[in-house]
Amino acid sequence: MATIDLNSDVGESFGNWTFGDDARIIESTSSVNVACGFHAGDPTTIRATVAAAKRAGVVIGAHPGYRDLAGFGRRFIDMEPAELTNDVIYQIGALQALAGAEGARVQYVKPHGALYNTIAGHPVQARAVVEAILAVDATLPLMVLPNSDIDRLAREAGLRTVPEAFADRAYNPDGSLVSRTRPGAVLTDVDAVVAQSLRLATRQEIQAVDGSILKVSVESICLHGDTPGAVAMAAAVKAALVGAGVSIQGFV
Repeated sequence: MATIDLNSDVGESFGNWTFGDDARIIESTSSVNVACGFHAGDPTTIRATVAAAKRAGVVIGAHPGYRDLAGFGRRFIDMEPAELTNDVIYQIGALQALAGAEGARVQYVKPHGALYNTIAGHPVQARAVVEAILAVDATLPLMVLPNSDIDRLAREAGLRTVPEAFADRAYNPDGSLVSRTRPGAVLTDVDAVVAQSLRLATRQEIQAVDGSILKVSVESICLHGDTPGAVAMAAAVKAALVGAGVSIQGFV
């Protein structure tokens, strides 16, 4: 039986602003990437999200990003490596403290947004992120885009990497994600998202925007919580995978 982890980004509400339906998204996942306050999330939201994840029995991961609330962490920031390392350490530590207050613990790291995409092909920032995880806890797995700079550098440093793919994103022929600035970068049709998820989980492949087939070996599939219709999509993906005989469970 094929096994796959389903992850989603949560805890991204901030103050009076509410983003996504975390409680319902969590129902369809086996792991959640919790915002750490720099791109989204505030202490009260983060702690409540951790508590909900603990009740649901899903794995909790840190979701650090650039210090960019205004841009939701989706804009590249050219930072000194040491500053980026310290920012990531700070964010993981904040989540660890809030999780500990709920009797839960952080079990992996997945960078957010522009940071995630940057470190896939930016060795300097990739090393800075690796250094942060080594400084906090070298046993924490790092979720990555497979066959990327961060994947290679993390493994060389002795970290466990967890390769993932996206149910609701379009791919370039080289395996990178299509930029969100381009039309069609985010898949919003439920049938298309389900089909891509099934193909990933059962055949370990994905179709790029030019029609070429990419062979990928992934342990997790991401469902974005802020995609239009995200709750329905997540439920449909989970049902389709279970119906196809795929076991959904966390990777740790």
